[in-house]
Amino acid sequence: MRVKCVICDKIEGIEDESLEAKRLRNRPIHTYMCKDCSIRISEKTKARIGTGNFRFYRARSEKDDW
Repeated sequence: MRVKCVICDKIEGIEDESLEAKRLRNRPIHTYMCKDCSIRISEKTKARIGTGNFRFYRARSEKDDW
């Protein structure tokens, strides 16, 4: 299966029977990102977290004491 990275527009081939290919076929909202772009984004995110100016806006999980 030929896929295109949404960030750098690099075209790569992935195996047709892989889990990632199945997800891309069955759920059109999922997009493909090449390994170079995903590594670059993860490094930059870790650097932003290290500065202390990065906030996670996650929903608080309420514990039920029932």
